[in-house]
Amino acid sequence: MSKYQVIHKPEDRRFEIWENGAVAYAEYYVHDGALDILHTIVPFHLEGRGIGSALVKGAYDWAREEGLEPAATCRFAYLWLRRHPEYN
Repeated sequence: MSKYQVIHKPEDRRFEIWENGAVAYAEYYVHDGALDILHTIVPFHLEGRGIGSALVKGAYDWAREEGLEPAATCRFAYLWLRRHPEYN
């Protein structure tokens, strides 16, 4: 379980985590039965805390619930999927 609260903003096609007044987010696009993470953005001063991983996991957990396959245009999300084969 993540120590961060991942907020889904479907109207903006992104997942967010707010920390210390700043927002980190993962933008996505749903197509062909897959949730494709396009970008994962974590402000520099929040890097190294596991926030990017929490965002990607939250997005792919939601995708599973919706019956969507994981996809990754974003390099960070691609590498996360390689480290977590249980999501493939």
